Amino acid sequence: MEMVLDVYKTRYNKNFPVVCMDESPKQLIKETRLPIAAKKGSDRKEDYEYERCGVANIFMVNEPLTGKRYVKVTEIKTKTDWAIFIKHIADKLYPEARKIRLVMDNYGTHKPAALYETFAPEEAKRIWDRFEFIYTPKHGSWLNMAEMELSLLSRQCLGARRFATAAAMDSEIAAWQTDRNARACGT
Repeated sequence: MEMVLDVYKTRYNKNFPVVCMDESPKQLIKETRLPIAAKKGSDRKEDYEYERCGVANIFMVNEPLTGKRYVKVTEIKTKTDWAIFIKHIADKLYPEARKIRLVMDNYGTHKPAALYETFAPEEAKRIWDRFEFIYTPKHGSWLNMAEMELSLLSRQCLGARRFATAAAMDSEIAAWQTDRNARACGT
């Protein structure tokens, strides 16, 4: 726990950014009947019946010291999805950083093997070397600020709303992300 907290106390350095990453599933649900619009003096009415359309995965990256975040919605959550997301962080979000200090949980897919199973060995090693991985303790995932950011996303954007497709959810999340990044909101 102290190691994670010490990382958060470091001063901002664009060459060694502190970045937090987490992921969360979200059930995709399709309306089976059209809701009745809200009228003056009454709430919108939704039918309790729905159709399940699977589950999407939400990857969240945030940089607490700058108030920036990046969210990626994927159809599934596999080691390959994680490896591709890690490559995106290294090559697209922080291409100029010398070493990215990444705080994340110790989930089974968050291992070097995921990179080596997805990319050629030279590429996997290159990506792995771009990071300093800081794992939260087994029962201390609450130390990961990306987990807090996912909670905000859920409350402020997703809530109890129903999304039938990952694309529809991704569109709403993109608007939320743009707004929070424009305001440089901290977690």
